Amino acid sequence: MPVAHFAFPTAIRFGPGVRREVAGHLRERGLGRPLLVTDSALAALPLLAEFRSHLQGLSVSVYAGVAGNPTARQVMDGAAAFRAHGADCVIGFGGGAALDVAKVVGLAATRAGHVLEYAWDHPRVRPIEGDLPWFVALPTTAGTGSEVGRSAVIAEDDTHLKRVIFGPALLARQVFADPELTLDLPPAVTAATGMDALTHAIESYLSPVYHPLCDGIALEGARIAARALPQAVHEPHDLQARGDMLVAAMMGAVAFQKDLGAVHACAHALGAVCHLHHGLANALMIDTVLDWNREAVPAKFDELAHACGVAGGGPALVDWLRALKDDIGIRGRLAAHGVQAEQLPRLVEVASGDICHRTNPRPCTPADFRRFFEEAM
Repeated sequence: MPVAHFAFPTAIRFGPGVRREVAGHLRERGLGRPLLVTDSALAALPLLAEFRSHLQGLSVSVYAGVAGNPTARQVMDGAAAFRAHGADCVIGFGGGAALDVAKVVGLAATRAGHVLEYAWDHPRVRPIEGDLPWFVALPTTAGTGSEVGRSAVIAEDDTHLKRVIFGPALLARQVFADPELTLDLPPAVTAATGMDALTHAIESYLSPVYHPLCDGIALEGARIAARALPQAVHEPHDLQARGDMLVAAMMGAVAFQKDLGAVHACAHALGAVCHLHHGLANALMIDTVLDWNREAVPAKFDELAHACGVAGGGPALVDWLRALKDDIGIRGRLAAHGVQAEQLPRLVEVASGDICHRTNPRPCTPADFRRFFEEAM
């Protein structure tokens, strides 16, 4: 039996209206000058203005420089905004990209060096020492679960390769998970981010890493997402479905402490090379990769099928995923989403170098990744 370490330390306030508690939470801790980190699209929407109306009594500065996949430049610009405001805390407000940037803005603002020098695979990686500025997170999508994660995925500005900055100090001190913030998400965004949450649950459960606590969370997260995702797409103002998806996203992110698999390696490559939305990339690859994985762990496929309510057991799981994608409007293969055949060599190279496939239930070679991409085209 292996020696293992289990930790679930994130404090979460969940439920309709909890966004209104943020100002009191900060004031109780003597904090009054937050930098609110969000993305450029949210900054123009009434959703952000409504949230800011609940921050009266605080001196708030907004950094809305996040767009697309998070990059090092976005983090460093946010750090400059933190220092210029004389901020004493960070509020992350948005989807996975905004929350990943918010998670490390305080690090970049208060520590020496460039933010990517803290990435785990940097040749002279800097340790993350001491407490970082107080950070609270409010997710506005139900996908990455970044609000409960202890890592930030930040892309290099020139190559677009994703680097992972990891450490318990990056955890939000408090999550305010308010399903009302997700009610007006467009169906396409709900579908793509929801498939990201479901993929996290599935891949973390299939990972061979020993973590029975995460296995239980992954199975329950998959069960919730399988039921709630179609409802959230087709009935976007169903608060119960929106809340269920928010919970499923957090559960998926907690579960992937076990790490992920080849679906995510492919998705990271598609994001870096083709700039595909991460959740969409996962959705486009999941059935191809899982179809190949099933023979390695058939019993786990049976358990996942049972959790997701799939008749026919493990052998029917992949067909169910294809039907689910069609039902929620994720259609077409890679080529229909702009991926070109001449990009395949680079996609294979990036996916093969991605850390996620090291915990895939079947070892993957570059030839395997070429076959995945070719079949998914």
